[in-house]
Amino acid sequence: MRKFAAHFLTMLLPRQNKQEGNEMIESSYMIYLFLSIVMTVWVARTLHKNGRIFLVDSLNGNEALADSVNHLLVVGFYLINIGYVTLALRYGHKPATIQQAIEFLSTKIGLVMLVLGAMHFFNIYIIAKMRHRAVRRAAYHYAQRSEPKAENA
Repeated sequence: MRKFAAHFLTMLLPRQNKQEGNEMIESSYMIYLFLSIVMTVWVARTLHKNGRIFLVDSLNGNEALADSVNHLLVVGFYLINIGYVTLALRYGHKPATIQQAIEFLSTKIGLVMLVLGAMHFFNIYIIAKMRHRAVRRAAYHYAQRSEPKAENA
């Protein structure tokens, strides 16, 4: 696997020489941005598609509200993750060799994956809290309706 990754990066990244010193950095940045944005879009689409049913359930069957909240969650997800990706680009050692480029990309992509995972679990936590509140509220209203009314004597 390591040989494959090195060969793949060798094809994508230019050979290092004194005149092309920044091309290794620029190529690494482009690969990082591409992979990070592709992963962010894939995760956002997956969450949007599969999270709708949980939102509908959490919002007592209100599909219009669930769709609206789902869209807002995706927009926020994009803003936070792509913002992180672009800010994180500046930090870290600049790669000068193929090995450094592989290490640079694995570190940066790994951090992006951790942020995506954290955002996913944060969203699930918030939706679960909303659902718990909705279930409690529905149980309370059901109990109120099913209580026998006291008759005046």
